[in-house]
Amino acid sequence: MAAPTGDMENKRLLRTTALTLLAVGAVAALGVLLVRDQISRSKRDLFSPHPLRRLAALEYLGSVTASVDTVLLLRDFLAWEPRPLLRKRAAAVLVRLEAELATRESEVA
Repeated sequence: MAAPTGDMENKRLLRTTALTLLAVGAVAALGVLLVRDQISRSKRDLFSPHPLRRLAALEYLGSVTASVDTVLLLRDFLAWEPRPLLRKRAAAVLVRLEAELATRESEVA
């Protein structure tokens, strides 16, 4: 005797839903890995031999929340960077990050 059609439909629906959820989870995990890699690459490219990569790294650092480590990194970059345009951009980012840290410190005190 054959199984009722309703049971087969339920099993097929359950299997399709499970595979869809598994695929969504895999894509989300891959997305997290790619974002993490991009972030570490952006920090690493700050001292790249290619000026456009350094500019992109500065733009990235300009968008992150201020931290002491980022401020120290930008100070090192300013001492190292030979191009005036990139030094000017780094100085602007540094001023913003230092102001953000000072504001945060005054709120705590």
